[in-house]
Amino acid sequence: MEINYLNEFVKLAETGNYLEAADALYISQSTLSRHIQNIENDLGVQLFNRTTRKVELNEFGRTFLPFAKQITGLKADYTQAMTNQIRRQKNSITIGAIPTMTQYYISEILARFQNENPSIHLNIIGADSSKLDGLLRDGECDFAFMRSSGKTDQEFQSYPYFTDHMVAVVSRNHPLASSGNLSLSQLKAEPFLFLAKDSTMYTFALNACLAAGFTPHIRFTGHRAENIVDLAGREMGIGLLSKQPVMHLDTSSVCLIDIVPQFTTKIVLMFKSEQSLTPTARQFLKFYKSLGIN
Repeated sequence: MEINYLNEFVKLAETGNYLEAADALYISQSTLSRHIQNIENDLGVQLFNRTTRKVELNEFGRTFLPFAKQITGLKADYTQAMTNQIRRQKNSITIGAIPTMTQYYISEILARFQNENPSIHLNIIGADSSKLDGLLRDGECDFAFMRSSGKTDQEFQSYPYFTDHMVAVVSRNHPLASSGNLSLSQLKAEPFLFLAKDSTMYTFALNACLAAGFTPHIRFTGHRAENIVDLAGREMGIGLLSKQPVMHLDTSSVCLIDIVPQFTTKIVLMFKSEQSLTPTARQFLKFYKSLGIN
């Protein structure tokens, strides 16, 4: 039985939805379904009760779930132990970055550091901020370029990198398309298009709507901003996204309208503490400080 399949089983058990689980795992629904069937064939039992709308664990699935979590947890532990040992032996550093690293010029910074330090083994992990938080805590990366939650965490230190703000992605045929700016309350009757529920931007956009006094009707959630732009252009709803990443997409069918009052989101360079950094990691931090970003 493939251990990676067990991770997929756990995700499906948590979401109860093949589409949502497949999106979170960055695989197709058919692949996820095939892997779950492989697990069930190995065990000789069905693990889920399946309906047309959702899947839920049956008695066998509930029995198996804690063991699956334990096995995947052990894999994460021994993988981290091996990674740490490799880092100690090699002149290496691992840096996490949000998926929009290109749009925020993070890839440019990392490439410059690598060019100036060719002897260092630079490893890069792309993931949402919610996952990067866990990778930092587990020691799987030394630094992470991620969205700040705004909460104080004694475990982490951070340096500022980029400040962005929320925009409404509106079809050019929409009556509000010519607006210079919009308040969220003007959009409360509209269907919304959000990034996936496990993303930091989903929480950010949802909280902004709640702060504006309404609970949004969310028609679509997904991991790719270009899908939101495409759906908005086809008049399927209003997208709420950070401005910088959307500017790099094809916006010929939509308008990007600033939300007022402004909802800002900050990208920061996060790490555990300077005291815990390896000499190589300290070298990267020195390089980053030399960029004069504030």
